[in-house]
Amino acid sequence: MMVTKQVTSFVLRFQLADIETDSGTKCWRVKVTHVQEEKEALFDSVESAMEFIKEIVGES
Repeated sequence: MMVTKQVTSFVLRFQLADIETDSGTKCWRVKVTHVQEEKEALFDSVESAMEFIKEIVGES
């Protein structure tokens, strides 16, 4: 049986959205672009961005 290699590429951009005054905690906005489909999505956490990526590569 021949194994087919599949390449799926993503670009992740992180933008500092806010810094909480009291704690200094940074809030990030994450933009994920799926290169092959030219599909973009915005997220408020790295975890939610990774869920999006997992859905595309069929890991969820």
